[in-house]
Amino acid sequence: MRSVRHRPVLRALAPRTLRGRLSLVALTTAALLITALTVVFNTVVERHLRHQADDELRARATAVAATVDTSSPQVRVLETANDQLLDTNVWIYADRRLLEKPPATADGSPLTRTAGRLAARGAPDCATVHAEGQRSVRLCARQVSGGDVTATVVTALDLAPYQSSADTLLMGSLILDAVMLVCAYALTRLAVGRALRPVRTMTDQATQWSAVASDERFSTGGGPVELARLGASLDALLDRIRAVLRHEQQLTGELSHELRTPLTRIIAELDWWRSRPRSAAETRATHEVIAEAAQSMRTICDTLLLDARENVAEASTAPGTAAVAPVLRHMTQRLPTPAQVKATVEIGDAPLEAGVTPAFLERVVSPLLANAVRYARSTVTVTGRRTPGGVAIDITDDGSGVPEAFVGELFQPGRRADPDDGHHGAGLGLPLARRLARSAGGEVSYDAGHVPGARFTVTLPAG
Repeated sequence: MRSVRHRPVLRALAPRTLRGRLSLVALTTAALLITALTVVFNTVVERHLRHQADDELRARATAVAATVDTSSPQVRVLETANDQLLDTNVWIYADRRLLEKPPATADGSPLTRTAGRLAARGAPDCATVHAEGQRSVRLCARQVSGGDVTATVVTALDLAPYQSSADTLLMGSLILDAVMLVCAYALTRLAVGRALRPVRTMTDQATQWSAVASDERFSTGGGPVELARLGASLDALLDRIRAVLRHEQQLTGELSHELRTPLTRIIAELDWWRSRPRSAAETRATHEVIAEAAQSMRTICDTLLLDARENVAEASTAPGTAAVAPVLRHMTQRLPTPAQVKATVEIGDAPLEAGVTPAFLERVVSPLLANAVRYARSTVTVTGRRTPGGVAIDITDDGSGVPEAFVGELFQPGRRADPDDGHHGAGLGLPLARRLARSAGGEVSYDAGHVPGARFTVTLPAG
């Protein structure tokens, strides 16, 4: 429970920037490594100093052993010129019997008891004793053999100088560790800051370029692999933003193009109705035309907005089914046609269903049918037929057809074969029809070999 309470505190103390986090990780790693090295270094130094103390004790014990005579049945200690120097911190035992001890050491002191235990072991050995004042004293024993008796020499050495050297080395290593950690942290922050500077620059550029729909690119080559991959990701993001902007512009153009025809009908009916007084029957007929055009505008908006949502969600099919014959007959009946043009629908007796909604089918066929009526001389024929796995709808007219030089640009948005033909369209009807058909898994194609006139074919999945 306590660790759960500490989590918000740890999160608040954690660095907010990537530079700070990387610097903290580097500092923590350096601290662990330096701590381990410091422990190993001071352990090695302490053992080395202890070995030096033992070597000095053994050398002193060897010098004292030269003054001990064990050739006779009784151990004797010979007098020498530097007897007082040799007797300092020295115990001499004959077997377990104490012969000599330092003058300043009492019989029951810790040093004397430890020296007695070392002598009783009968083998060379060393031990450390904490004497008065918490000072450490090192004792080592050496056997003196010869004759019928065995003597043991125990020498002692104060470890204070060695401990002082070890403490000085420890303090120096700690100070050096602190300086190294500070330098490592500063250098890491500097290095990480310089390494992340291109990332910050790319972030600022991405913000600026996405706002103005710039054509600039990040992945221009060179630099570290990580930055190249980041540049490629940002380029892909900018491409998606540009695609969304183009889609919005195309949707706006398509809306304006598709809404122009019903809106023109509404304006024409209102102008005709206001030109002179009308009867009640004529007024009702005008209202019906306006209502039908308004409903057509609503259907256009709903279809285009649904298509836009499906494109965003990456939908691959348009849901629902539609009976092809009723939809086509309804379209030809309400489509305004010149007096000399006759539109007919030819579908067999077998039911023909497409795997799209009726509104969707209408929006796909409507631009093709409107173009056929506009350019036909006398006849427009709409034929529905079944194909393997789907349905096909042929829209055929007996007009002049599509100019051969314009066939390659037929489905490009905003392109028209004859901008001066008196038609105020924006050249978006055919591209819209093809895009809607493809979004449902179908296609819109032009038969360049059909003469005379033009024939367009709409293929859609079967319902």
